[in-house]
Amino acid sequence: MACRADAVDCAEKVRRCDDAVGRAAMVRRDDVVGCAAMVRRDDVVGCAEKVRRCDDAVGRAAKACLDDAVGPAAKACLDDAVGRAAKVRRDHKARRSRAGRWRRAVLAALVTAAVVFPLSAAVRPEIPAPAPAVLAPLDASTLDEAYAANRADAAEAARMAAAHHDRDRAAADRRLASPGRQLLAFDGRGSGRVTEVLGDLARADRVAVLVPGSDTGIDTYGRFHAAAAALHARLVRHTPGTRTAVVAWLGYETPGTVSTTVTTTGRADEAAPHLRALVRQLRAVAGRETHVALLCHSYGSVVCARAAPHLAVDDIALVGSPGTGAGSAASLHTRARVWAARGGDDWVENVPHLSADLFGTTVGFGTDPVSPAFGARVFAAGDGGHSDYFRPGSTSLTNLARIVLGETKAVTHD
Repeated sequence: MACRADAVDCAEKVRRCDDAVGRAAMVRRDDVVGCAAMVRRDDVVGCAEKVRRCDDAVGRAAKACLDDAVGPAAKACLDDAVGRAAKVRRDHKARRSRAGRWRRAVLAALVTAAVVFPLSAAVRPEIPAPAPAVLAPLDASTLDEAYAANRADAAEAARMAAAHHDRDRAAADRRLASPGRQLLAFDGRGSGRVTEVLGDLARADRVAVLVPGSDTGIDTYGRFHAAAAALHARLVRHTPGTRTAVVAWLGYETPGTVSTTVTTTGRADEAAPHLRALVRQLRAVAGRETHVALLCHSYGSVVCARAAPHLAVDDIALVGSPGTGAGSAASLHTRARVWAARGGDDWVENVPHLSADLFGTTVGFGTDPVSPAFGARVFAAGDGGHSDYFRPGSTSLTNLARIVLGETKAVTHD
């Protein structure tokens, strides 16, 4: 109990810096990102200094009673703590020299959350939904049958969610069940999984697959669909004579932005086989000669990196990436062209690009994909933020469309 008392005493000091570390563990994702974008540098520096002063006491407490004090709730604020601390490390050279200090700040935040900010009540009750439809092997001749079966499944999921008094989920499911929605796959259980096609997949010469990052599920699918729709509209408008399709692939359980899973490759390792299977399906439908590009956003870039070896795609574009878990593009072991971009106002720039072992778990994704050391083809993404890469009219969307279309010489660079 003595070590817990030490941690509580130190945590109380850290708690006072609520804008930079404390409240972030409790708020919604949008609030976290908004706060991270607006908080004054001096506030963050002050908080970081308080965290540093607590380092010794928290470190001793964590080592003495890790199993007792550091539970899942503590790990849930890891990524946020890393992002906050990184605000004072804008100089790349300074980031390297002070990496050890920020690792200690993360440890302090973990113990703080364990004793001050329990989040165990945040788990959402399970929503009932039917099992996925059993379909014939997918090819061009069975595509419409698959679309219809999955729309019917979404409609049934909507009825079950409504009976469960979850109006938001019921509404989301009903939208997916609308006539004309081309659902290649649907599973309404849990956070939900959806694979949707925009365009004529069976006749497409070029296919783009969007792989989302954290906090994407059926409840938030609207914004992911909007990104896919914006890309599809840009492709059609740019080259009306080229047959294109866009696939919005929500085929894995994405991590929460404020969670320990967003800082490790665990969810990506689980997702990678499913992404490989999807690409095989796409080639079975569209043909082996079809050009396939993966467009991977945020944590989705980790998924793409884990799936990359032996993946039959032509291009892999990483946008808003915190890292891939690989040290270089060559380490992805892919014959695809590897691209990377980051918007000028993307907060992920300030996430430390390091990989560290915390009590037997590797945290972080290593080399920055837009750095020369990684070796990707870096392209311009304009001055947008973390959620702006598919914004209509943006530099990033224009360049992503060029990558999908194979117009590599037209892609612009900063």
